[in-house]
Amino acid sequence: MANILEPFLNSKKTYEYKYEGLVRVGRELPDLVESALKLRCTFKIIGESPQTFVLQISNVDFEDFNGIPGKGVFSPSQKLTKRLSAEFSQPIVFEFSKGQISDIRTAPGVSNSVVNIVRGILGFLQVTVKTTQSFYELVELGIHGVCQSSYTVEEDSNAKELIVTQMVDINNCQQPAALYSGMALAPEDKLSKQVCVKFHYSSLQSLGPISQYLGHFFKTLHAVLQLSSWHSNLITGTLKWNTVRVILLNPHTTRQRNVKTHKCKNKGNVEIKKYSEYISLHMCKLRGENVVSTILDLIKRLAQANIYHVDSASSTDILDLIQLLRVETLENLEQLWKQVSGNDEHRRWFLDLVVEATDERILKFLETRFKVGDITANEAGQALVVAFNHLSAEPVSVALAQEFLTIPFSKSQPLLWNTVVLAYGSLLYRYCVYTDPCPVTVVQPLLDMAASSLSKNSEEDMVLTLKALGNAAHPSSIKTLLKFLPGYSAGAEKLPTRVQGAAVQAFRLLAGRDPHSVQDIVLNLFVQKNLPAEIRMLACMVLLETKPSIALISVITEVLLEEIDLQVASFSYSLLKGIAKSRTPDNQHLSTACNIAMKILTRKLGHLSYRYSKSMHFDWFHDDFLFGTSTDVYILQNESLIPSKLMLKGKIHFIGRILQCLELGVHADGIKELFAGKIPQLKKDLGVTDFATILKILSDWQNLPKDKPLLTAYIRLFGQEAFLMDVSGDFIQSITKSLSPSAGKESKVWEVIQDVQKGISWHWTKPHLVYEARFIQPTCLGLPVEISKYYSIVNAVTMKAKAEINPPPKEHLDELLRSDISLQTDGFAGVTKDNFVFHGINIDLFQCGVELKSKIVTSLPWAFGLKINIIEQKYEMNLTPSKTDTELFSVNSNVFTVLRNIEDPSLSKITPMMPETENSQQGLPLARRILPTSRDEQTEDNEVKFRQCAEAKIYGTAICIEAEAKRSHYLHEYPLYYFLGHTRFSYQLEPAKSTKPIEKIQIQVTAGMKHPPGVSEMMDLSRRVFKDTRDEITSCGEHNLSSSFPANQDLDSTPNPVVTVKALGLSPPAKPLGYEGVAFYLPIAQRDDIEMIVSEVGEEANWKMCANANVDKSYSSAKAHLRWGAECQTYDVSMRVSSACQPESKTSIYTKINWGALPSMFTTIGQRIQEYVPGMSYFMGFYQKYEKNPERQAAVTVVASSPETFDMKVKIPERTIYKKAIPSPIELVGFEAVNLTASA
Repeated sequence: MANILEPFLNSKKTYEYKYEGLVRVGRELPDLVESALKLRCTFKIIGESPQTFVLQISNVDFEDFNGIPGKGVFSPSQKLTKRLSAEFSQPIVFEFSKGQISDIRTAPGVSNSVVNIVRGILGFLQVTVKTTQSFYELVELGIHGVCQSSYTVEEDSNAKELIVTQMVDINNCQQPAALYSGMALAPEDKLSKQVCVKFHYSSLQSLGPISQYLGHFFKTLHAVLQLSSWHSNLITGTLKWNTVRVILLNPHTTRQRNVKTHKCKNKGNVEIKKYSEYISLHMCKLRGENVVSTILDLIKRLAQANIYHVDSASSTDILDLIQLLRVETLENLEQLWKQVSGNDEHRRWFLDLVVEATDERILKFLETRFKVGDITANEAGQALVVAFNHLSAEPVSVALAQEFLTIPFSKSQPLLWNTVVLAYGSLLYRYCVYTDPCPVTVVQPLLDMAASSLSKNSEEDMVLTLKALGNAAHPSSIKTLLKFLPGYSAGAEKLPTRVQGAAVQAFRLLAGRDPHSVQDIVLNLFVQKNLPAEIRMLACMVLLETKPSIALISVITEVLLEEIDLQVASFSYSLLKGIAKSRTPDNQHLSTACNIAMKILTRKLGHLSYRYSKSMHFDWFHDDFLFGTSTDVYILQNESLIPSKLMLKGKIHFIGRILQCLELGVHADGIKELFAGKIPQLKKDLGVTDFATILKILSDWQNLPKDKPLLTAYIRLFGQEAFLMDVSGDFIQSITKSLSPSAGKESKVWEVIQDVQKGISWHWTKPHLVYEARFIQPTCLGLPVEISKYYSIVNAVTMKAKAEINPPPKEHLDELLRSDISLQTDGFAGVTKDNFVFHGINIDLFQCGVELKSKIVTSLPWAFGLKINIIEQKYEMNLTPSKTDTELFSVNSNVFTVLRNIEDPSLSKITPMMPETENSQQGLPLARRILPTSRDEQTEDNEVKFRQCAEAKIYGTAICIEAEAKRSHYLHEYPLYYFLGHTRFSYQLEPAKSTKPIEKIQIQVTAGMKHPPGVSEMMDLSRRVFKDTRDEITSCGEHNLSSSFPANQDLDSTPNPVVTVKALGLSPPAKPLGYEGVAFYLPIAQRDDIEMIVSEVGEEANWKMCANANVDKSYSSAKAHLRWGAECQTYDVSMRVSSACQPESKTSIYTKINWGALPSMFTTIGQRIQEYVPGMSYFMGFYQKYEKNPERQAAVTVVASSPETFDMKVKIPERTIYKKAIPSPIELVGFEAVNLTASA
């Protein structure tokens, strides 16, 4: 018996098969809508030679379905059937030998989509049969690529047939045919990917006859591909995709007859390779002849619709416009530019969206703009950064992008040059994701720039180039990066710390590509104790991003146990601590190692305060949704109180991918130089003296070298540094000079003031496709299943303003201080965010699938007038209450099943996946979870509505919240159902239902004192209360904490009003209604008193709120009392803060809060908080003890237990909680540890 059975087609016969392919997309649950397609045909295989065969397809029938299974039937699509029949009638030739298909050839007019359907039809021939084994595995080529296949073979001796079952593991392909697009900057999280997207393909075939194992051919085929795009165990539920292919052999074969085949074009083998026609989702809706005219109309309509507000109804048209721009030729793009460039609105919309063309056309278009110079540097920078980051990373695109590094216009403005260099690095990173090995030629320009900047010793150029190399993360750049690092290159230790730090951070993305090399480098930097602390801290940060092994974590732990630099020790310890608590899958193994390190290091380093460098990590992850977020804050300190570096970054973890959304950073290198050698001047107690010293040091910024920036700010988007800006002394000086009271007509502020007096109008919009990602997987039918995500934003701001100044300034800005100023302004600011997810078939002929659409709209309109008189210290604002409903915030989402075809767009079918039904037995627990139960109103069609308003009738305005949810099904084991059905939430302003219409809301502010207390004086008062007293306390009797708090202050003189504020609703001729607040300040010898009274304005109004506080200058104590209600007599709360004596005269701060009668809402909130105290205290590491404490009182004692830590004890009714050795944000000097127990 032969080992390998080769399926055989007799070239002298004609084989006729019946074919049926079925696609279903949906949930496969009762009463849920699905989309489906069915293709039926008859095909013949006719032999031309022993290895060459002709495929003839006839009797084509294409049908679609959009509805609830069992409650509807498939509908014929006649126009699409006609088109498919015309293409299938063209000659199709293929080579077949030894069970392998090769060289599929078709007529030139046959589209790639039809060729792929042919691949699906012929794929049943691609099989390897072994007759000596009933089960075997092998790697073979198929429609899904080169993948792992498993076979089972059974012999039916009666029928003389072999029953062959083939299972293809599409998740395990050496050369997958699947396409990933837009996910280069979202690296895979392999741990969560294992339980994420799952594809299963199986086919059942019967071969026969088997007599003498010759002349074998295929008789029947039943193939199924199932996609589960969520957990394989289906705990969460998911959208499912099923394709079924059934092929039946007509038992009567005929002899070969001559078939005429014209010259055909080779389309390759059975593997799907052509994705160029797998268009984006909106093309089936945009069929038309004059695309240029359609684009112009869309631009004009979108520009007009978003002038006076953000038009959420048209925001999705942005995706339509992008798709049209993507199919235009370069010549037409130039033609469009000529027609829109003269109009500021149309020009801006065109430039913001044409960059989504994503191939060499946009590069050639922008290259022309750069060389001609018909765009500004600002326009060029915005367009280029988006174009480079969304560009299809192909060799021709990279070569064209490289040209921008040599165009003179690129260097016309520093910020533009930074953008060009950084964006080019980002493009290289995405190019290298899909190109292995990545050629060194693409990164050579950056390597040359790095070498040049090093030879010139240009700090600015070195930092920029290193950041670009960090964006590119090309393995060949490691040798160049080492030239900037101490210990690897002679003289590198003399480079500025800023440059060394940029070189270290350039390894962050390289850590994912070559983790072992990066680990060796940064570990070597971390253990060198003679290096600057900042460099070592950055090295530790990069080292942990490589996901080191337990062995490496052990090395870090050993280093920290002997570390003498507390900045390095504190930062590294906090890094390990944050990861130890991490719950995201990417840190699953690393967190275990870090937990072990914590047990070793906590005793030595756990007490370090926040005045040392710190890393703070926060994350959460939902196992069912495979979704989570993480946030990191890095604070790198030096010997001063001002951080030398501050970084904040956030990530999103979603179904097996990690999206590094945003990172913000500020490097205060110039400020650090200002503090060099001046730290002894600081007391480090955060008091007024320290702040005055810091301000004095900062005032010397003009003495810094001109090439030393005070601050450097950067922004990373999706892990790539996209924005870099230095804030120099010259820049600050230009701002202070423009704002100086002595500035005259040469000041830019002067120009603005003159324009505002004439009346100005300003409008800005920014449409942007933030995110586009596509995953395309071939199926056994040749129709690709696609999962696509689109996220677009439209920002808009419109402002009008006009001012009257009497008398107007004539020479200097300080004349405004002596003028009456009246300003009228109106406008709006808003943003619309559209999120669109598609799952199903998407080709140039038709679409069938499920769409999730969500829209978030935020809008802030305004219209008010201002009157300002600085000499008299009078300020007035007049607002007009909203006369109509004004939506400030809204969220809408729904899931639809869709069907579209290019031949008949008018017959598109879009149906909510979860239809409204009258008889639902599942109820609506979802709505009851997100809305208060008492507010639910369930109607017959299972629609839940919630509405609640808070009215301010005095001001004629109400703030309302509305929520609506429509659900037919809900199962606790399927959390994905949260997204099914219509959901709406809105927050809006409405006119109050008042009998008297309010014409105007008026806010008046009058300063009552000619010389109110200065900022430094108020800071000094606060410091005396809360600072750590360094003087030895000799008597505890001076601080009697049990003394009663007086409700009425002893005011021997008439208090001076500091400020008076009135907020009135005006409705002439009626008297004004509203509120009036007055604040008083009375300094006396031993005490400073502050009092505030808020009163309701009206004929019968008696509501008042009285608040008073005093600061005891002698005893560093403060008291406050708040009373409100009828004549301030209904409710009251008092508080006292004071220095307190503890055993051994240890300084502490004692705070006590007492309350009397309180509103029921306050009581309810207090009870709710008290319920959470046990859990929160445990979570934060506090101990607790149940004991009877005074009712209506809360007391907090804070005791300095060491220079770095303090102890805290909190007493509330029925419970005492306490914790020792809490790290302090400031240094507590002069104290020894004290015991603080629950019973003390």
